[in-house]
Amino acid sequence: MSLQQQKRGVSLWVQMLIWLSITGLLVLVGLGLWKAQRPMVSVGSPAPDFNLTLFEGYNFDGAPSVKLSDLRGRLVVINFWASWCKPCEQEAAVLETAWRLYQPGGEVVFLGIAWTDTEPKSKAFLKRFDITYPNGPDLGTRISQLYNRNLGVPETYFIGRDGLLKHIQIGPFSSVSQLQALIDRLLAE
Repeated sequence: MSLQQQKRGVSLWVQMLIWLSITGLLVLVGLGLWKAQRPMVSVGSPAPDFNLTLFEGYNFDGAPSVKLSDLRGRLVVINFWASWCKPCEQEAAVLETAWRLYQPGGEVVFLGIAWTDTEPKSKAFLKRFDITYPNGPDLGTRISQLYNRNLGVPETYFIGRDGLLKHIQIGPFSSVSQLQALIDRLLAE
């Protein structure tokens, strides 16, 4: 093989590498755009269904997991939280107090979803704040991705008896009365 053929071969090899890199980059950009174009969940849209495996020591009607669609007919309060989140600490007592107010009637179900957290830290948080409503981890952030949740924690979603998203609360609830007023309004619908 002559020196000129070797140069042409290297040049062809480099060209192929460049084209493969460009193609790969275009695929990544396309996937990013496709993901960004996914519809955001919004008030009035059907709530994405999921199955939440609960932390050890928590259950829902005696079961170690709960499926959102099985709760149709009840108002569901879904709270995304994390043990490292200071506003979540401030909100913990508000949520637990409201849960204890509504739990006996059975019309309202609270579900806590630990977002990007470790199980030991999540369980320590639940114990520290005496949280008794069903809670579980968002393994691989699969549930939060269904809800296009990426604004931070806490975030709370209210699912109506009809399975439609009724309200989204970004940030913590500051008082039980604030949360109670919202729940009562949604129950009256």
